Amino acid sequence: MDKTIDDWAERLLGKPAADLDEEERRVLAGIELGRPLSRDAADLSDERAGFGERLSDRVAAVGGSWGFIIAFTIVLVGWMLLNSDVLQHFGMAFDPYPYIFLNLMLSTVAAIQAPVIMMSQNRQSAKDRLAASLDYETNLRAELDILRLHHKLDNVVVDRLSALEAKIDALAESRTAS
Repeated sequence: MDKTIDDWAERLLGKPAADLDEEERRVLAGIELGRPLSRDAADLSDERAGFGERLSDRVAAVGGSWGFIIAFTIVLVGWMLLNSDVLQHFGMAFDPYPYIFLNLMLSTVAAIQAPVIMMSQNRQSAKDRLAASLDYETNLRAELDILRLHHKLDNVVVDRLSALEAKIDALAESRTAS
C-alpha cells in the first residue's frame, strides 16, 4: 500500500492501513488520486443484475400495479360470467361453478408470481445495502476531506504565528539594541 494511504489511515482514521475495510481503502485511494467517489447505486446495481433479476423486477412492477389488478379482475369476472351465464345457456360451459380450472390457474399464477416478487424484493434489499455502502463512502470521504482541510488550516495558522513570533522577537531585539 502507498505510504500516503498509510499516513492518512493513521492520521485521519486512527488505525493502521492493514485494519481498513474495503470502503475505507476505496475512500483513501480516491483521495490520493484526487478523483470523485460518488457513484449511483441504481446504476451499479443494474450493471451487476443478470437477466433473471431484471425479469423479476419487471414482473414485480407489473404484478404490483393497479393496471394488473384491474385487468386481472376484469378477466376473472369475465371468466365467471362466461362460464356461468353465456356458455352455460348453450350447454358449452367448459369450467362451470365452482370454477375448478380457474382455481388451478389462479394457484399456478400465485405459485409462480410469489417467488418472482420475492426475488425482486431481495434484489431491492441488495440495492439498498449497496446504496448504504456508497452513502457511507461518500460521507467518509467528506469527513476526511474536512479533517484534511482542518489540518491544512492548522498548519497555516501555526506558520503565521511562528512568523509573527519571529517578527516580534526581531522587533524586541531591535528595540533593546537601540
